[in-house]
Amino acid sequence: MVAALIRLRAALDGVALPLDVPGAEEHRVMRRAMVDQLEDYVLPRLIQIEAPLLTVVGGSTGAGKSTLVNSLVGRRVTEPGVLRPTTRSPVLVHNPADVDWFDKERILPGLARTTGATGDPGALQLVAADSVPEGLAILDAPDIDSVEERNRTLAAELLAAADLWLFVTSAARYADQVPWDYLKAAAERSTAVAIVLDRTAPEAVEEVSGHLARMLTSRGLRDSPLFAVTEGTVDDDGLLPAAEVAEIRGWLDGLASDSSARAAVVKKTLDGAVRSVSRRTHDIADAAAEQLVMERRLREDVHRAYDEAIARIDDASADGTLLRGEVLARWQEFVGTGELLRSLETKVGWLRDRVVGWVRGKPMQAERVTVAVESGLETLILEHAESAAERAEASWRSVTAGQHLAEDSGRELGRASRDFRVRAERSVRDWQHGVLEMVRSEGAEKRSTARFLAFGVNGLSVALMVVVFAHTAGVSGAEVGIAGGSAVVGQKLLEAVFGDQAVRRLAAAAREDLNERVTALMDAERARFVTVLDDLGIEEGDVDRLREVSRRVDDLRFADKGPGTLHGTGDSA
Repeated sequence: MVAALIRLRAALDGVALPLDVPGAEEHRVMRRAMVDQLEDYVLPRLIQIEAPLLTVVGGSTGAGKSTLVNSLVGRRVTEPGVLRPTTRSPVLVHNPADVDWFDKERILPGLARTTGATGDPGALQLVAADSVPEGLAILDAPDIDSVEERNRTLAAELLAAADLWLFVTSAARYADQVPWDYLKAAAERSTAVAIVLDRTAPEAVEEVSGHLARMLTSRGLRDSPLFAVTEGTVDDDGLLPAAEVAEIRGWLDGLASDSSARAAVVKKTLDGAVRSVSRRTHDIADAAAEQLVMERRLREDVHRAYDEAIARIDDASADGTLLRGEVLARWQEFVGTGELLRSLETKVGWLRDRVVGWVRGKPMQAERVTVAVESGLETLILEHAESAAERAEASWRSVTAGQHLAEDSGRELGRASRDFRVRAERSVRDWQHGVLEMVRSEGAEKRSTARFLAFGVNGLSVALMVVVFAHTAGVSGAEVGIAGGSAVVGQKLLEAVFGDQAVRRLAAAAREDLNERVTALMDAERARFVTVLDDLGIEEGDVDRLREVSRRVDDLRFADKGPGTLHGTGDSA
């Protein structure tokens, strides 16, 4: 069982619930409390089952907890708070012979040990007292309804680490909601609880005690002992008359002296704690599943935005969109498109042999086309990168979890990266250089031919770019549309040098290279969002892991219902 619970603790501690989906904060608090209870109580108690019975005295503000503890011990060991909230370390009173059980971090390992009073709520003050019998320890906890959050948190942690709750309320506070929330949780976890009705006028004890008993019965705490302490005068040391607490002290002494009774209390609370943690693990698994669903949705939003951007750039760089404006003007300067098109309509075959004359002596025009293509392609890529970032962020901000994620990321996710333009320019230039090298390599054996010399590597490379940009324009030999016509001219220029098959191969290779470079640019932009999601630590296997370890704990609980149910460190675990 110890081994199984260690795995359960690791699974709970490792599950991430970072996204602000409905109920997430509640489940984060629950998960932390479960891990704390396993570390502070369940595992230490299982490993050292014979340790003294830890009784935690808890309750509402002003219920008289510290006065009760001092009166039970017979001397002032903890200071009652006059001002609220009282900020001090919790006080654990034990028999001197039991000091070894508590001065180490067996229980409540997160609290430093001290033997002196301190205002540090992160410390546990240990007080040895002969009046406390061996086998019993009493811990005075902060108010469960303190106005100071850290006091409330510490009170909850201490109660979760108790074998027995000595829950103190008063005639004025016994019906308050906060105490009953705690008592309801105790009933659900089968925690051993005793109730002390403190500071009650003698004439009201019977009536209030009866009402409180009925409330306990209706809330599953029928078997919890109920003690009443009447409102009275304290002595100079702040202690109640011994007779007022004699019944409570006698009951606690009886538990301490009866090993069977003490073991029954421990077993009841311990078994209930394990059962509760195991059951609530499924709630955490459900919460982890909701986190996974939301994380996938946010991830899909990002992929959709950037996949669409890649597809739109792919379409725009192949349907003739780029063969407009500056690119078209510079291209026409280079090849004299109008006259070539008129010839193209009637003398396609003749053009193959005569096209050389149209471009002879125009190296500068080729360079201008290259610059225009570079500018147009960069603008296209940048526009779609900006658009993808806007769409992805807008999708995230449409849900609370994504909105908080975007705001907390510390990044301008709704815009393209600040260096994106520089990277896009470099990528486009690299692509153009690659096209140039393709042409140079393809024309290695034709460099001395008149046609190759007339066009030059630069001229042929811009012609190849033009062909790529009208890849899906449906051009034909007789087409007169601007994009189609421009592409036909470029295609004929290339065919005049390399032939039909080579041109198709070169255009396909250049287009594939462009797509790869665009995809790489967009993937780098996409990664800004994806990294934010990856850093959340949401793992797909968390849900199954939680359910599996919880089932293992339940199997071990049900396998043996005898006295040693939870006591094994066993091989079966």
